[in-house]
Amino acid sequence: MIKEIIVSLVIIGIITTVYLLWRRKQKKYAAYKLPSSTKNILLYYVPFYRNLSEASKTAFEERVRDFLARTKITGVNHVLIEDVDRIFIAASAVMLLYAYPKTRYYNIDEILVYPGSFNRQYDTEGPARNIAGMVGTGVLHRQMILSQAAIRAAFVYPDNTQNTIVHEFAHLIDKADGAIDGVPDYLLNKNNKQQWKNISDIYIKAIKLGITDINPYGATNPSEFFAVISEYYFKQPVVMKRNYPQLFEMLDSMYKSSSVAA
Repeated sequence: MIKEIIVSLVIIGIITTVYLLWRRKQKKYAAYKLPSSTKNILLYYVPFYRNLSEASKTAFEERVRDFLARTKITGVNHVLIEDVDRIFIAASAVMLLYAYPKTRYYNIDEILVYPGSFNRQYDTEGPARNIAGMVGTGVLHRQMILSQAAIRAAFVYPDNTQNTIVHEFAHLIDKADGAIDGVPDYLLNKNNKQQWKNISDIYIKAIKLGITDINPYGATNPSEFFAVISEYYFKQPVVMKRNYPQLFEMLDSMYKSSSVAA
């Protein structure tokens, strides 16, 4: 009897400790405040935000705040993380899942920011430094690596189809079902999953033939195609809708950006 009471007390103690730690973390998240420059940065650099209604802008800002409260952003090799870096990262993450207000990125804890490009050994000097972003694996599980130069280029240069941050968060969404395979189950249903696979195959072949303006890296495999075309969708939606209406409609059925910004 005494042994059973002791076991019960230990279990209650563990549960209480876990709950108190959870409550402390929730209070920390709730107390986080956005940089004072947030709204100006979003208005000037982020068209997605600029096109929202006032009420939706407020909701977007709250999603940005919540993301930054929960996600550690760390500079590597003497990188100084500035407000613009935090806002660009969070805004990109929020854009992809903005139509899903109750969804967070549960598969990431920290973002490591390198000064420039790096190689697959994470070296910032030497040969083959052609990587600007990567979703971590192995010891870097639940981490993402981004180049600071690429973070800023994503929004400072609006007249292209490249946004490395969107690219890597698209991989995270793809990864949510357990496999980075170019078929983001979370954004698809059984009725359009095969349709997406068919469209992906068609456009990957078109990229290889050089008859599109889609980044050739998208032809590497289906997962890179999904990430590359997600960049295009968020960076140049008007151009994409005009040039590739079927592909645009498919992306829009996933991300629902048009209805959100309407």
